[in-house]
Amino acid sequence: MSERFENAEEKYVALFSRLLSRREAVLQFKSFLEKETTWLTSPASTKFHLCVEHGLLIHSVGVTENALKIKDLMAPDITDESVIVAALFHDVGKLGHPGKPYYLANDNRWEIEKRGMAYKVNPEVVTMNLAVRSLELVSRFIPLSEEEAQAIVAHDGVYPVHGGVVGLEYYQKECRLTMILHFADFWTAAVEEEGRK
Repeated sequence: MSERFENAEEKYVALFSRLLSRREAVLQFKSFLEKETTWLTSPASTKFHLCVEHGLLIHSVGVTENALKIKDLMAPDITDESVIVAALFHDVGKLGHPGKPYYLANDNRWEIEKRGMAYKVNPEVVTMNLAVRSLELVSRFIPLSEEEAQAIVAHDGVYPVHGGVVGLEYYQKECRLTMILHFADFWTAAVEEEGRK
């Protein structure tokens, strides 16, 4: 996994060179994430895709790369910066808040061995839909367009996630960036990370 992390880390650093108009705001957010949260070490899930140390960063970089490929092919008028901001930070809600990481190492042997849950959700983090928390964290630092905000909060599509926001209010009203991010996220997790055929 360390080789995969090093590759993702290299690509992660390179993404910031593609930012133009909001470079300073994004770099401030990057600094906040790296210094105040578990951004660089957090898993991507409790037991599914990239349920390993650094999993969230590896996943986020993979989603960003795939979203940029889709954008280049299908919607070249959307800026790289818009895609990078929405895709790279779409799942930062999985970090919780400073001092309160969302994922904790699971100390329950039964859950680890029988259910494959290497991590558990921190009960001290206020319950909130993860995409909504992502939007809340990102918007503290980075001014977002309406399309970027919708893409972050609706990236899971019409599926209700853990009893959270049901994306039906976006059905047939998704902007192109939301569609790009949704497919890139789904493809990255299901095909590239879980090996779905």
